Amino acid sequence: MAKIKCAIIGSGNIGTDLMIKIMRTARHLEMGAMVGIDPASDGLARAARLKVPVTHEGIDGLLRLPEYRDIGVVFDATSAKAHIHNNALLQRDGKKVIDLTPAAIGPFTIPVINGDANLDEPNVNMVTCGGQATIPMVHAVKRATKRLIYGEIVASISSKSAGPGTRANIDEFTETTSKAIEILGGAERGKAIIILNPAEPPLIMRDTVFTLSQGGDKAEIEDSIEQMAEAVRQYVPGYRLKQKVQFEHIGDNAPVRIPGIGLASGLKTTILLEVEGAAHYLPAYAGNLDIMTSAALVSADRWAALKLARETA
Repeated sequence: MAKIKCAIIGSGNIGTDLMIKIMRTARHLEMGAMVGIDPASDGLARAARLKVPVTHEGIDGLLRLPEYRDIGVVFDATSAKAHIHNNALLQRDGKKVIDLTPAAIGPFTIPVINGDANLDEPNVNMVTCGGQATIPMVHAVKRATKRLIYGEIVASISSKSAGPGTRANIDEFTETTSKAIEILGGAERGKAIIILNPAEPPLIMRDTVFTLSQGGDKAEIEDSIEQMAEAVRQYVPGYRLKQKVQFEHIGDNAPVRIPGIGLASGLKTTILLEVEGAAHYLPAYAGNLDIMTSAALVSADRWAALKLARETA
């Protein structure tokens, strides 16, 4: 079966996990290069042992690799700031770019919401780990109601699963995720919070989603949420609802004040999630990284399948 070669920029936790996923589970992709900036990184060492071409000279090193010419898609797992520079060079050379940083140069993409809509975009943004886990739930409430006034997510991850790149992107995480709650989730107002939990032993990723909506039936909302959870499980088997969906009526006699909207009433929905990683490279508690790499792989694999189909048509 024909496959398209790909490169990963960023040899840290996310990049290394993604490499292993591609080598084990990708249908239409194969590794073409692993790129880092630390010659002693475990990711580069592991890639070299697996006979993947490597460079520790970042994007410049990738451009000099003889294999670069045959690379069709590049995953960027660095930082929001670095991605701006990397993307400019990659777009110049006509490479498809999958952005795993919060830079948000290309359209927000979550496979279960709008994955197929962005297949032809030169750059797609995978939002954030918290966004990949929670925004499908916000969208599930939106499609079952007439008006989704507010969506708030709280992502709690083990501090051990937050590497230098994640920590450097905290501000971008909240801004990007909040915006995506509105654009992809469909909320009129979105808010995102991330918590790095230092507990030992490390705790699995937990997420809480709050929404305020109007014009929806509880049973229909709950059914929409369960259907969405099942859809996400198709590429993240460890994704699950932690307990039954909770509802609370916010009456006109005691409305809540939402910044930018004002006083509002309606149905408050609380969704509690847990995301367990597949442990391809990272521990199972790092579900926050696993859902990001899984979503990126699904998006790139769909694009590759379409490209190969067009070439053989």
